Amino acid sequence: MDAWASDGRRQFFEESASPLFEEIANRGGVSRTDPLIRDNHDAVQLLTDTGLIRQEDDRYVVVDPQSVQTQVVSPLSMRGAELIEESSAWARVFDGLGQAYRRSPSTHSGQISELRGEEIEQFLAAVVPSAQTELLTAQPQAGRKASTLKVAAARDVDAVRRGVSMRTIYQHAARRNRATRAYVAEVTAVGAEVRTLDEFFNRLIVVDRSVAVIPHGDNLGMALAIRDSGLIAYLVDIFERSWERGRPFTSRDSDLMKGIAEEQRAMLIRMLTEGHSDVTCAKRLGVSPRTYAGYVADLKREYDAETRFQLGFLLGQEYARTGIDPQQQEK
Repeated sequence: MDAWASDGRRQFFEESASPLFEEIANRGGVSRTDPLIRDNHDAVQLLTDTGLIRQEDDRYVVVDPQSVQTQVVSPLSMRGAELIEESSAWARVFDGLGQAYRRSPSTHSGQISELRGEEIEQFLAAVVPSAQTELLTAQPQAGRKASTLKVAAARDVDAVRRGVSMRTIYQHAARRNRATRAYVAEVTAVGAEVRTLDEFFNRLIVVDRSVAVIPHGDNLGMALAIRDSGLIAYLVDIFERSWERGRPFTSRDSDLMKGIAEEQRAMLIRMLTEGHSDVTCAKRLGVSPRTYAGYVADLKREYDAETRFQLGFLLGQEYARTGIDPQQQEK
């Protein structure tokens, strides 16, 4: 019954043979000489071949489809199972090739490859699920879509359950993002570890310490895929230093959350007194410009300041009065 796998035959069956079967059933049988039979020769032949209609004397009558279904569906189901098994085998072969490619001292593109646009996500979609031992990720800012995080959670949970060690660093602001909190709860439940930092850092993904992906400068539409072992060791060292300074991602410790809030406040004040732009300040805090504007508005209300300049002046007065430099509070 391999012929039934043809989309064209199934389409003809649905569009022509099925309506003919229903008409014959509604009429309780149809004479062989009826125009309905003469005008639908191919459909009649198909129904006859499948055993859905049969001749009784000079009439065509219908047969219970349930008795015929297994003759068509079962072989297709078996073929489907065989195709799934075959596709899984091919996937394992390509996984092995991918690992060999990443272990290679060099490739046709060299040890550093440029990724542009959609190539970035396509590359990550291929390399991250193939991790065998370790995943290290640094994810600045908390603006990832809930749908993206849901897909990432399923992929990362599967990796951890396979025995892959996974550690992720976010900025403190991620703790306020509902989708991020849901993602963290899901992956940490199976053994992944997540921490947050008060400082800004660039995105980093390291797979099995054999390939790393980093941004290409300030161009958000480009990334670099690195396979050089020396560069990867350097990036891993940076990650480890940041990891040591990070705080475990949890919302159950109120004292910890209070300390994090104080760190972010001190960082905000420091950046204000240093005169950084709003875009830069928001980026370093890991929040949107709108959220950052809200933080500044809260400070202006607290210090009863009407302008940004007046706020800076009042912060300077506080330092002169108390001897505590707002720029040093976070230290």
